[in-house]
Amino acid sequence: MNQANHETQWSLRRAEPQDARGLAACVEAAYADYATRIADLPAVSEGIADDIAGHRVWVAERGGELAGGIVLVPKEGFLLLANVAVHPACAGLGIGRALIERAEADCRQLGLRELRLATHVAMPANVRLYRHLGWRETGRSGTKVRMRKVLPTADGT
Repeated sequence: MNQANHETQWSLRRAEPQDARGLAACVEAAYADYATRIADLPAVSEGIADDIAGHRVWVAERGGELAGGIVLVPKEGFLLLANVAVHPACAGLGIGRALIERAEADCRQLGLRELRLATHVAMPANVRLYRHLGWRETGRSGTKVRMRKVLPTADGT
């Protein structure tokens, strides 16, 4: 599936092995500000090639460059949003929202209703954004904030 947004000239597609280097660079750029402020931030772009090979990875492309991406890992009973990133030069174009919507669509396609993620306590804007998108916090441990979103069924329950 190739989803395009003609107003901002970017498209969303499934990642391919040759996207690994570009997606890693995009993820590094997206987290660069956090990396300077958060000492215990994990290696956010590590294993991207393995993620593309073994999981559901989507990328946003703009002008021939990768503008964002999302790594989704199916688990028993839920879909884990392992990483989502938008290049800072492409912020505000709706790419992040489209990637999250893609995660919800994948969740439904897999016959699941629940998405989960973990973010860092030092990223309160991310927590607020996820709450705004219907996620709820399920707990904290150390510097991790765990969140989940239960998708409604076709009848709205």
